Amino acid sequence: MPVEVIDYTSPDAAKRFVASLHNTGFGVLINHPIKQELVNSIYQQWFDFFHSEERHQFAFDPKKQDGYFSADISETAKGHKEKDIKEYFHVYPWGRIPEQLKAEILSYYQLTSALAAQLLDWVEQYSPADIAQHYSEPLSQMIKNTPNTLLRVLHYPPFTGNEKPGAIRAAAHEDINLLTILPAANETGLQVQTKTGDWLDIPANFGNLIINIGDMLQEASQGYFPSTSHRVINPDGKNSGKSRISLPLFLHPRSEVKLSTRHTQESYLLERLRELGVKS
Repeated sequence: MPVEVIDYTSPDAAKRFVASLHNTGFGVLINHPIKQELVNSIYQQWFDFFHSEERHQFAFDPKKQDGYFSADISETAKGHKEKDIKEYFHVYPWGRIPEQLKAEILSYYQLTSALAAQLLDWVEQYSPADIAQHYSEPLSQMIKNTPNTLLRVLHYPPFTGNEKPGAIRAAAHEDINLLTILPAANETGLQVQTKTGDWLDIPANFGNLIINIGDMLQEASQGYFPSTSHRVINPDGKNSGKSRISLPLFLHPRSEVKLSTRHTQESYLLERLRELGVKS
């Protein structure tokens, strides 16, 4: 089943969006509140940052997990041997951010977090009663005043021909969080795996807003909302010489929120970060 593109302003947007999440793990919105001009500006400003020496002044903090992660310490997807071909910066309102980039990126963080709360209300509204009864609190309340929601600014560098065999921009993986909100990147490459094991391109028209389910929502919904495998494939031909910038917001509950009888947000996150090799 292809991922449906849904008009955010249509009267049945919420119902169709949640059905798409249930069926494919993904939903794509158009005519949404996140302005493309803001996204474009962030892409350009952070592209310049990733090509500056200033990035090394913000080397990531292993304890807090904020700051700049170089390609040398990037993630290795669960079940894969080679690191992803990417570098990235973790933005938290309480974390370190280059001063000249701070106002704009935090504005985006707040706008997208507010939209995320609405989307979680949609998810809860259209969750079957036998699923919703297991939510320990309203889904949108799980993220209220959370310090854990992460905005990641990703840079996939141009290919040089010296990449390790088997390495790709982002190997197949599932996200850890409740929902991920992602404006279409400046280059294509994002794919989702179907229930039959095939890979589909995610509609990546500039201006699309792509939302996918993470493991925490799968856990909280007892599997009703599937955390679907996705990846960013390597470019080919003339596109191999282009950078790719991406801006996912990973929506996380407060640390103490109970996802299930097995896990809180904190216990689940620690387990997954160790699997990714970014926390000991």
